[in-house]
Amino acid sequence: MAGTGLRIIVGLGVFALLTACGDKKPVEKDLPRVFVQAVKPADYAASVTLTGDVQARVQTELSFRVGGKIIQRMVDVGDRVSAKQVLAKLDPKDLQTNVDSAQAQVTAEQARVKQTAAAFVRQQKLLPKGYTSQSEYDAAQAALRSSQSALTAAQAQLANAREQLSYTSLISEAPGVITARQAEVGQVVQATVPIFSLARDGERDAVFNVYESLLAEPPSDKSVVVSLLDNPAIKTTGTVREITPAVSAQTGTVQVKVTLNGLPEGMQLGSVVSATAKAPGKSAVELPWSALTKNLNEPAVWLVDADGKAQLHNVTVGRYLTGNVIISDGLDGGEKVIIAGGQLLHPGMKVEIAENTYKDLAPGAEQ
Repeated sequence: MAGTGLRIIVGLGVFALLTACGDKKPVEKDLPRVFVQAVKPADYAASVTLTGDVQARVQTELSFRVGGKIIQRMVDVGDRVSAKQVLAKLDPKDLQTNVDSAQAQVTAEQARVKQTAAAFVRQQKLLPKGYTSQSEYDAAQAALRSSQSALTAAQAQLANAREQLSYTSLISEAPGVITARQAEVGQVVQATVPIFSLARDGERDAVFNVYESLLAEPPSDKSVVVSLLDNPAIKTTGTVREITPAVSAQTGTVQVKVTLNGLPEGMQLGSVVSATAKAPGKSAVELPWSALTKNLNEPAVWLVDADGKAQLHNVTVGRYLTGNVIISDGLDGGEKVIIAGGQLLHPGMKVEIAENTYKDLAPGAEQ
């Protein structure tokens, strides 16, 4: 009986212990803690820094007006030239022969005019006395006029030959700086083939090659600050003067010319310069890089809905910045975006917003 009583007591103790365990509530699993940021759209103006160079407003390609062999070159790249200065010369032998031939023709025609003029004078004296006929008088007069016309034509031919001969000297039409040379002494060139490039004195432009996408909307402010690339402290201001309407087939860019308001010391023709321009502001949301994830192949962010659950939401990235990303579409404002702690989330997972970390931050504010 004593053994039976002992077994009963032990059994009751075990039963009481199991009952106590059954009454205890199960421990809830800890929710993932996340940091969030409230979405507040703001106007965002993207800035882009362009690199270009200083060029002359007027650049002229200088070429000979006749063909021939170059026998002399007086200037080189970088030389400053004045108006009416001779830059190069062609061999004048062939054109000098044309001048000599035209001169001989003029001399012959002058002799012929002198002869026909004397014959006509004789006819004028004989006709009143009846010693010649009217027809002979008219023939002498016609011969004189013909010889005079031939002399005029020969003189014009001589003038043209002399002008052609003068074209063997390449002369600068205006003062400026030689920026390129395309021919050398001894080379045979055709008429109109460029020999030198001349940057004329006068106004200067800063010329930039810009991708067409950056000019989708014309800039509202056409004033630009242009600085020397090697020394940003050297700067000047300018105004956008011209945007070429055609895209370059080689570079895929559009050329933008900025008229400079004078050149400071150290900035000169050919200097490499930079300028920063801002596009028109558009409504966008700025988030830290850590907020960005992807949904398959599309960029996305994690949002916390009204029930405290994480939901994956597709967005459109407008621009990538250092440490931040600009969302151009997909967020309207007021959403809670998870900016940290979203690595192991899945759609519909309940999350816990970390205490004292949720702030209504404006774009660009510190996290």
